[in-house]
Amino acid sequence: MPDFSTLKVIWWLLLGVLLGGFAIMDGFDLGVGMLLPFIARTDTERRVVINTVGPVWEGNQVWLILGGGAIFAAWPALYAASFSGFYLAMLLILGALILRPVGIKFRSKMPGARWRSSWDWALFIAGAVPSLVFGVAMGNLLVGVPFRFDSELRASYEFGLVDLLNPFALLCGAVSVAMLLTHGAAYLAIKTDAAVAARARAISRVAALAWFALFLAAGFWLWRSHYGFSITSGALPGGEPNPLAKTAIARSGAWLANYARWPLALLAPLTGLAAPLLVALLANARQRLVVFLVNALGIAGVIGTMGISLFPFLLPSSSYPQSSLTIWDASSSQRTLGFMLIAVMIFLPIVMAYTAWVYRVMRGPVTSAYIEANSDTSY
Repeated sequence: MPDFSTLKVIWWLLLGVLLGGFAIMDGFDLGVGMLLPFIARTDTERRVVINTVGPVWEGNQVWLILGGGAIFAAWPALYAASFSGFYLAMLLILGALILRPVGIKFRSKMPGARWRSSWDWALFIAGAVPSLVFGVAMGNLLVGVPFRFDSELRASYEFGLVDLLNPFALLCGAVSVAMLLTHGAAYLAIKTDAAVAARARAISRVAALAWFALFLAAGFWLWRSHYGFSITSGALPGGEPNPLAKTAIARSGAWLANYARWPLALLAPLTGLAAPLLVALLANARQRLVVFLVNALGIAGVIGTMGISLFPFLLPSSSYPQSSLTIWDASSSQRTLGFMLIAVMIFLPIVMAYTAWVYRVMRGPVTSAYIEANSDTSY
């Protein structure tokens, strides 16, 4: 079994993989939901769009469950602090995500145009709200969240939902929305044909350019801002979890220090910038799967940029930096991380293989002719 500090780093990487898997796999579901009222102009076209994600969204959302489960088991202090402090934001996301299966199942139960239009906008909300809130949450991690632990490690929070909507966090939310809109459009360019696919390609180009511009603006803002935290003493990579055993300070430019320490880490933000430009350039290319994969690589670059910038912090405290949670002091025990790593090595390949098989079985576009021929069995 690896030593304790190595296990912590491995689980930090695994957390990034799981969050990246959710952003890539469920991200196009969210993007498709946001695009639904705009990209499809007839009821049949909207049913085509819904049926591109209807059979797969549940499997894609498993990545969110895996990510939440990994945080609960590997980083219990992070799970407790984040799920309590961001309770209203989490509730907002949960409510929006509940709308997705309800909207997909109920939309075609009645033929009325008003009924179906209402559920189309519900699916838009189900895509837009999580996309925005997840991005806002990531922005708040970079700004720092005002919370603290007492001597018995009980957390107290000094912010509400409105406080999370600061300008930088909203910019990060806009990056997330543009990124997932691009991803959803790239997916629809593969899974639809005719007019819907043409509109998807056009939207992917515009959304990709917005993603590039917003991500560049966020990077410039971070570079010019005072955001950042650093550990000054007490955090031992192989030490027992105790957030209050260290000292930390807010330090301008700290989030950029890791790129000077590990120059190869610059590949993450460069990928997050280059991918949307390539998507915009290749939007009309015949190899639509290549465009989708480039888009997925860009999402991985954005997620990687977040993780590398914050390392080793998981949840920085802006009001009491000593209470910040890091990978060194917020983990489970060595034995827990070790046994969980064995489980991940067994089951994660199974999940990935099953997912690949599902998409192979369901390959090919959803067409208007198919919907009209199978109206009673399609969503």
